[in-house]
Amino acid sequence: MRQMAAAGAGGAAATAVDVGTLVLLVEHGTPIALAAFFAATAGAVVCFTLNKYLAFRDNTPVSFEQVGRFGIVAVATALLMALAMEIFAVKLRVPYLIAKVICSALIFLAWTYPAQRRLVFARSPS
Repeated sequence: MRQMAAAGAGGAAATAVDVGTLVLLVEHGTPIALAAFFAATAGAVVCFTLNKYLAFRDNTPVSFEQVGRFGIVAVATALLMALAMEIFAVKLRVPYLIAKVICSALIFLAWTYPAQRRLVFARSPS
């Protein structure tokens, strides 16, 4: 439970970067789905750092393999976010910041946290 709460806190910080980027891009005319993709990618950098060292207490050196696995999870998350935002904000006309909160929570619980725990920051057997 501590790990999920810490990952959630790291996710909240990453979401602050994500939402700030989203607002900046949308308010300057970037289409919502594209803005959501770039914003999620920016948040991923914050997410990796906080989750590696705080949530999952992974003090091993950063490896190309780990960054690659995180990249796959982050790109999948960004694509899921773009799709979910297209559905909620564009098709269902939910205001985009409210849609962002809904989509972020759903994607975190269903995909991002389980994927990071199992694929990116899994502890190798001793």
